[in-house]
Amino acid sequence: MSESGQDGRSHPACPDVSPRLDLRSRERTSSKRAWVLRSAVGALLILAVAAVGAAEKPYPSKPVRLIVPFPPGGGVDNVARIIGPKLTEGWGQQVVVDNRPGGNTIVGSEALVKSAPDGYTLIIVSSAHVINHFLLPNIPYHAQKDFAPVATTSSGPYVLVTHPSLPVNTLQEFIALAKSKPGQLNYSSAGSGGVQHLAGELFSIMAGVKLQHIPYKGAGPAVIELVGGQVHFSFQPPGNVLQYVKSGKLKAIAAPGQTRLRALPDVPTFAESGLPGFEVKSWIGILAPAQTPRPIINKLSTEIANILKMPDTRDMLIRQQHEPLISSPEEFAAFIKAEMERVARVIQTANIKIEN
Repeated sequence: MSESGQDGRSHPACPDVSPRLDLRSRERTSSKRAWVLRSAVGALLILAVAAVGAAEKPYPSKPVRLIVPFPPGGGVDNVARIIGPKLTEGWGQQVVVDNRPGGNTIVGSEALVKSAPDGYTLIIVSSAHVINHFLLPNIPYHAQKDFAPVATTSSGPYVLVTHPSLPVNTLQEFIALAKSKPGQLNYSSAGSGGVQHLAGELFSIMAGVKLQHIPYKGAGPAVIELVGGQVHFSFQPPGNVLQYVKSGKLKAIAAPGQTRLRALPDVPTFAESGLPGFEVKSWIGILAPAQTPRPIINKLSTEIANILKMPDTRDMLIRQQHEPLISSPEEFAAFIKAEMERVARVIQTANIKIEN
């Protein structure tokens, strides 16, 4: 088709350029969108790389808090102040010992459970961690499910000691006397539901005797009353009674373990004395919050094991009447499980209740 111009000649019809303009506009819009998309993807990649970089920072990259659920100066606190500085030295990051006493260790344990599971908050606990699970009502956490076992650090024996007035020198003589006077021999402890209390109940079950428990408010009064003759015997850590045994104010009858204690080499073991299987030891170990990443748990466990192998660490623990106790996270978990079962049996059999 053609159109006639003013000069009367025919000219080809002018082509319609609007589709081309529309195509160019769409190309520019598409190009702009692609640029925006590339920019957004680039920004996301930058953020992802930054996040990966942050996640891959070597642990620990900042200070670590080690909660001690006891006041300063006790056995658990002393072990924490042996292990903590060694971790600081090895890592180049400060390990801060944070004493959080209260509620029979509940205050510190609850603080740990509420912490982020990132390895930057840990807790050092003792046998009380397991015992509390069965004796304290409405405890706000589960002794197994809410904690990740890291490593044990040490264990300490409990020795059977008697007042000199008790006419016994061997374990068998002690058992015979207890059987002849059911319920008349009494023993002191640092409080109801503690290791010393459970030791007495376990001894009663295994030896087939009936004993009377006298709880005190702390280890100090329990020992003082024993030395004074107000009670007949007790299960005590060597550090609490060694000076009295050496001076003759107390008699050490038997000690736990496969071999005799360094501090009391003349005192036979329970196994030697005819009561095999009777083992009373306190233990200390380090836990993290549940869900703490496994690589962090493994690194912590390895570091602690290396520290416990150091001669000076061993010497410091032995001076505290503790023996180094090395375990993997799996071994510590199995140990806690076995402790839960053992403690539950003793508490249920003896019908132990917390006395107010």
